Amino acid sequence: MKLVKSNKQKTYEHIFKAAKDNDKQTFRELFLRLHDRDQHEVFHLLYPDKKRKISEFLTPEEFAEIFEWMETEDQEAAVQYLPDEYMAEVFNFMAADDVAHFLSESDITDNQALLAMMDDEERQRVQELLSYEPETAGSIMTKEFITVHHTQTTAEVVSKLRTIGREAETIYYLYVVNEKDRLVGVLSLRDLLLSPEDETVANIMFTQVVSVNVNEDQEYVARVIQDYDLLAIPVLGHDGTIQGIITVDDVMDILEEEVTEDFNEFSAIKRSDDDRKVTAFGTAKSRIPWIVILLFLGTITGSLIGIFEETLESVVLLAAFIPMIMDTAGNVGTQSLAVAVRNLTIDDERDRDGFFQTVKNELGAGMIMGLVAGVVIIGLISIVYGNPVLAFIISISMFITISISTVIGATIPVIITKFKIDPAVASGPFITTINDSLGLLIYFTIATMLIEFL
Repeated sequence: MKLVKSNKQKTYEHIFKAAKDNDKQTFRELFLRLHDRDQHEVFHLLYPDKKRKISEFLTPEEFAEIFEWMETEDQEAAVQYLPDEYMAEVFNFMAADDVAHFLSESDITDNQALLAMMDDEERQRVQELLSYEPETAGSIMTKEFITVHHTQTTAEVVSKLRTIGREAETIYYLYVVNEKDRLVGVLSLRDLLLSPEDETVANIMFTQVVSVNVNEDQEYVARVIQDYDLLAIPVLGHDGTIQGIITVDDVMDILEEEVTEDFNEFSAIKRSDDDRKVTAFGTAKSRIPWIVILLFLGTITGSLIGIFEETLESVVLLAAFIPMIMDTAGNVGTQSLAVAVRNLTIDDERDRDGFFQTVKNELGAGMIMGLVAGVVIIGLISIVYGNPVLAFIISISMFITISISTVIGATIPVIITKFKIDPAVASGPFITTINDSLGLLIYFTIATMLIEFL
């Protein structure tokens, strides 16, 4: 049967019908013409009873290519619906790091049972990766890489590539080792192919190798690959031997996870692998501590209004500009916070020069923004309300508030880091509440000092 050439949706419908009719030949003919990503989508859309048919329609090797594209939720569904023996064979055809990642992420999978059914060599590779601490270089590296000896010729290396190249995660980098299996260089595919056949690897390899230790944090690894524009980076043991490599596609997944985590923490939301699996009680429990802290800080704002009640009663119009002062203070502080947290992820938090430079830049930017905002406000309020003293009070309050808020936003992440707390956790709501109170204090203090002129 020819593949339907209209749109993808019609192709999917024919595949679903073939699955419903148990038409293995038609299913395979249509399904295997799709891209791996589209095959994953088809599996996701299949009813549970049809998912169970996959083990009859596809070989473990064919399904392994699809499994690697799946989100953890769909992978768990596959393990749930398909026979254990079939899934163990699927794992045998997958990269060890992908299997280890799934087993470490899944909460419902019987890891030991599936591992016991795998081939000995593949099982040992997966178990080695699972033995490392989570979110370290060792836990995310792949064992499928190619090493060559520094005394080999390029012709010998090319021959080796043709023999085992398909088994490697990438062949763009070949890792050169010495007699003790220690990493001494890297050979690019380009240099290999452009060199004479009798040239030795030692003469064309790159010796200034960028590498990471197996216990290095995965976020640091991602930054190194990003900074050096690498396709892959070798992971070394304590003795200098190469244990695995981490590729750029794995790094992209890490960076996405870190961005999602930081975004949630900026909003004081606890990270969850799958929010749909979290109960309402669990969600509330993770957020209540922050709500209580913010409520406590919020009472400071209320107290300030009470303290300066006499000033407000004397000039009621002052109350109209409270939201503007508070919003500006919170927004400016959050912007500075984002810059500070980003700098902490790039530089060592112990770099005093970098810290003071950040504070200096933010203070300068705050003073410039405050000056511009003050000039705009003093003109606008004078025209609209015809009260230059009120305009001056709001203008000078805005200038001081913006200047100080930027400094607070830049310094708090560093202070939090000293207490071994993720700086992103003390971000958005926390900074906003502090700067709100500070802005009000400055505003009311200046207004009280100049109230006799209003």
